[in-house]
Amino acid sequence: MAELVGKVSESSLKRYPLITAILVWCGLIVVSSLYITLPMGSYFVSTFKVTPAIAAWTSSAFSFAYAVGFLLFGPLSDRFGRKQMMFSGLVALLFITPTLGLMTNLSGLIALRAAQGLAAATFAPAALAYIVEMFPVGKRVTTVGFVSTGFLMAGIVGQIFSSLISQSLGWPYVFYFLGALYFLSAVLLGGLVPKGEVRQTTESVLASFKQMGVILVRKSLFVCYLITVTLLLSFVGMYTALGNHLTQSPFGLNASQILMVRTVGILGMVLSPFAGRLVGKFGMKVILRVGLVFAVAGLAAIGISSSLTLLIVMSVVFVAGISVTVPTLISLIGSIAGEARGAAVTLYMFILFIGATLGPIVALNLLKIGGYILTIETLAALLTIAFCLSFFVKPKR
Repeated sequence: MAELVGKVSESSLKRYPLITAILVWCGLIVVSSLYITLPMGSYFVSTFKVTPAIAAWTSSAFSFAYAVGFLLFGPLSDRFGRKQMMFSGLVALLFITPTLGLMTNLSGLIALRAAQGLAAATFAPAALAYIVEMFPVGKRVTTVGFVSTGFLMAGIVGQIFSSLISQSLGWPYVFYFLGALYFLSAVLLGGLVPKGEVRQTTESVLASFKQMGVILVRKSLFVCYLITVTLLLSFVGMYTALGNHLTQSPFGLNASQILMVRTVGILGMVLSPFAGRLVGKFGMKVILRVGLVFAVAGLAAIGISSSLTLLIVMSVVFVAGISVTVPTLISLIGSIAGEARGAAVTLYMFILFIGATLGPIVALNLLKIGGYILTIETLAALLTIAFCLSFFVKPKR
């Protein structure tokens, strides 16, 4: 059993709004690193003389290391403390990230992206655990909702940030500026967020992995994880395919116009902080299915639309569906897992970002085989399968 030591003083925790804002900011900046290379594929192709499929590993290497890092840093944050783990990751990122801009070969860039992903994985599990342990019960759900929204918004904000800087200054400056933002984030978190609790535990990291193995054989949780892998796979896959498609007929958009299309997608994020209230009113399974239906409908329409207005509107619908589904699935998995919810949610985060790893790989291979429509509609079909699987989930009452 773990014994808690080092309680936070009441005076320190009167600053809940400030602490929440810092956690949201840090989460947004950390997870943005996953998505910053999506708009830079063409720059890597021309700079390093490689194929788009090879250039896509600048994204997949990060997301794979990021996913694996969750399995490691979740249990380690129990031993060393939540804030300590978050701060260490930000310090590592502020050194690793600018170095990426100095790379003169793609293999070095991909290797450093993997290191960056591993360092970034320190934040999310520690941040969510910090909120659960240190915030009052009445503030936890709302705070988790806001921080989760920061994670989701990173999917679009990271692309916007990358597009703006790479177009005006060149791709290396994306990493230079991001490194400066990590420095700012480390200062804010280190100076203004209370230290929190540190756990004295006799449990080994291996025990957490054994618990995850037990979790996987539970039918409802296994089905939830099958649904999970489709979410960021379809999200990242869609944006991987969309950029090139919008430059062609009938749209013929330039880089600035494509940037605007990506930006409008942020509107789809507005429901995410309210997912908890929607679940409380209608139930987890209902909101899960509604979110998946929105995602399927939006993505299917994006694939066949020849109207730019309709495509933009349906991209918002698609993003809204994903944004509601992600936090709802966290709640559902936690409910089913019971006492094992910590390991279950860690495994959820791992599988979620394995989907992000597969997204660009699947999309680029489908584009090569059958073009844009086949790619988008195949991703929509995967989400349709996820919707059907949702009927096999049996949450605890």
